[in-house]
Amino acid sequence: MEFLIAQWPRFLDGTLLTIQLTLGGIVLAFVLAMTFGVMGTMRHWLPRAVATVYVEVFRGIAALVVMYWLIYALPLLSGFQLEDMFAAILALGLNLGAYGAEVVRSSINAVPRAQVEATVALNMSWAQRMRLVVLPQAWAQMLPTFGNLVVELMKATAVVYLVSMHDLSWIADDLRRLSGETIPVFLVAFALYYLIAQVLIFGVRLLERRANRRLGRVPPSGGGILGLLRPPTVGTKVGVAK
Repeated sequence: MEFLIAQWPRFLDGTLLTIQLTLGGIVLAFVLAMTFGVMGTMRHWLPRAVATVYVEVFRGIAALVVMYWLIYALPLLSGFQLEDMFAAILALGLNLGAYGAEVVRSSINAVPRAQVEATVALNMSWAQRMRLVVLPQAWAQMLPTFGNLVVELMKATAVVYLVSMHDLSWIADDLRRLSGETIPVFLVAFALYYLIAQVLIFGVRLLERRANRRLGRVPPSGGGILGLLRPPTVGTKVGVAK
């Protein structure tokens, strides 16, 4: 126990790096998912083709392999060396963004066709249709799956251990080797990863509640903090964003 207390600053350093990788990957993955997800629903074949190529390529390649290419192969091909942190975030974002793009595309396509046709009858532009009717409903639908992807991205940050970045996994394994205290060290790592995941899930459920409220859907029974500890249950009422 004294060893763990003495090494607590190292655990915090590793946790901070894990959080930085997670947040950076989330931002990049979200931008890519929304961009290519919307492109995948367009009528013209070219944006759909570009979106399909991106999704199929990066969904079919492990994030670790992408990271190896960015860190080790890219300098040999181009002479340009990326920072390890940037390369790791880029690999995680490209990989999870491909999965997210499919979530966005399927959520947009799930919006009732009658509502889309009504916006056409009202002479709304494509941008107005997406902003006022389609995306608000799709956003509420895609958030639960986005929550799963966010947690998966956080857990995937552990692969940076293999390129000697001192994240939480690397710190835990290093302390295990130094002390021989395998079980206590990995129990601490387990607890820290779990805590990060719960904070992320809590944040996503806050967004879910807000998205459903904007659509006039029935809020989950039981309010306050406790109401966010379980997935929201909503009614079927849908409408234009307020």
